[in-house]
Amino acid sequence: MSKRHDVITPEISAWISNQRIFFVATGPAALDGHIDLSPKGGDSFRVLGPLEAVYQDFTGSGAETAAHVRENGRIVVMFCAFEGPPKIVRLHGHATLITDEDSLYTEFAQMFPTNPGTRAFVHIRVDRVSDSCGFSVPLYQFQSQRDTLDRWAATKTPEELKAYRAAKNRQSIDGLPALPPQA
Repeated sequence: MSKRHDVITPEISAWISNQRIFFVATGPAALDGHIDLSPKGGDSFRVLGPLEAVYQDFTGSGAETAAHVRENGRIVVMFCAFEGPPKIVRLHGHATLITDEDSLYTEFAQMFPTNPGTRAFVHIRVDRVSDSCGFSVPLYQFQSQRDTLDRWAATKTPEELKAYRAAKNRQSIDGLPALPPQA
């Protein structure tokens, strides 16, 4: 049975900080648009306050989350315990895409390990916090974070990363604007 919380409690925040993967779901406003669900890893998520969080968004082959956030802001982030006691936590809210032209970008960048592949931050104003049992989530043994994306980004100059993003991250699969050309 799901339990709703008024805020991200210190206990939930501590539990979130120990998770090695999280999932982000967004959708376009159009009913015929594609819903997106993306796994995220690394040391890339921070709880900022009782109803506020941010995660580091890395360069990738698509930019569905960015497009949906820019269009309507709706987002849900889900954490699952794959080790230890079963648990699922969901943070629903409204997100804002923070690119390097935004004044918050530098502030957020200082909260995370430096990564040349960082293309933006997703800032979330949380309006619903819930947890559930997670009894059916399987147990997995963590081996390590993958460094493939980090190694790839490290071989690119800042100009090459911008060119890649301009070619691959300008719009969603539904044609919505995603990352601005300069990101």
